[in-house]
Amino acid sequence: MRRVVITGAGTISALGRNAAEFAESLRQGRPGIGAIESCDMVDIRFRNGAEVKNYNHQPYFEDRRADFMDRFAQFAVIAAREAVQDAGVEWTPELRETAAVITGSCVGGQSTEDIGFVEVYKKGHNRVHPLTIPKTMANAGASHISMEFGITGPSYTISTACSSAGHAIGQAFWMVRSGATDLVLTGGSEAPFSFGILKAWEAMRVVSPETCRPFSKDRKGMILGEGSAMLVLEPLEAAEARGARIYAEIVGFGMSADACHITQPSAEGAARAMRAALRDAQIDGEQVGYINAHGTATLANDPTETSAIRSVFGGHAQRLAVSSTKSMHGHALGAAAALECLATATALRDGVLPPTANYREPDPDCDLDVIPNQARCRQVEYALSNSFAFGGLNAVLVLRAAR
Repeated sequence: MRRVVITGAGTISALGRNAAEFAESLRQGRPGIGAIESCDMVDIRFRNGAEVKNYNHQPYFEDRRADFMDRFAQFAVIAAREAVQDAGVEWTPELRETAAVITGSCVGGQSTEDIGFVEVYKKGHNRVHPLTIPKTMANAGASHISMEFGITGPSYTISTACSSAGHAIGQAFWMVRSGATDLVLTGGSEAPFSFGILKAWEAMRVVSPETCRPFSKDRKGMILGEGSAMLVLEPLEAAEARGARIYAEIVGFGMSADACHITQPSAEGAARAMRAALRDAQIDGEQVGYINAHGTATLANDPTETSAIRSVFGGHAQRLAVSSTKSMHGHALGAAAALECLATATALRDGVLPPTANYREPDPDCDLDVIPNQARCRQVEYALSNSFAFGGLNAVLVLRAAR
């Protein structure tokens, strides 16, 4: 089996319009959380989110093309463009035919769908935008990426709630490792700031009225985020042959299902996914130095994830550095794992572990080294990126620092 490396990365999120701005925000421990401006929040009980501020499609797309694309699909293409340029991919007819696009999205084109519902149910109109279906479909990001670069190989989207991008990246990793393809564009994209879905999250009563404080005893819930991160994966041998810069190596992927509750997390299920990822990577838990936690800052998730980590790593859990970057880029649902995989790869590349921002008070039920508030200069060899979704669907990636 072939070794698989990340040679390109692109992103747009509340932490910046590209990978360099994203990395700098993480190093500074600077959250992108603030008042939501792209949606009327008057009748919604919470006000804050991790939004791409002042976004306009015009620097990126002509009006005609943008009319075919929901905000989440635009984000996907923007991130993919940067990743391809960053990797220095030289497209040939053969590569276009064999390359793959595998993305994750939880809710797809919610803004477009919401507009359609307003037209029909609120305004009483008898028709909606003729492109509502192609703009709403969750695979629109993958489809527009394939058209952007003329990729005619496998292209599809995985939707497993908050683990969507984790499953997508894991599948992409396995495809490159097995030889099924020589290059994959993979990641996730999401844009959930529309009135209908915000009201739905309000009803869940898990969104914080202020900010995101993972693992802090005074945490009050998650903060929704938006954006995209895309990665270029290819075999190590090919990357070295063309002198590509390597962010990190992906060495393992594990999945599990809790099979117990549609919304409540399970420590056993999360632990099974981490153990599966370590087995796939063929490493021992003691070799792991950092975990980018799922870390949603809900009352249920954080102690459950702490328990799962202690179950898997035993005494080594005391020596692990663990942080939740959702404290800065918010919970971007189907794109969350992509942003967090990029954060983990960047940490391995730069030797700087991102902090858990907004942390104020230790919680005895979350008694891990959570890198509170300030990034930490530490070079580690192996890291995990955890994603644990509603529906009990778990995905864990194992990354290794490039040598």
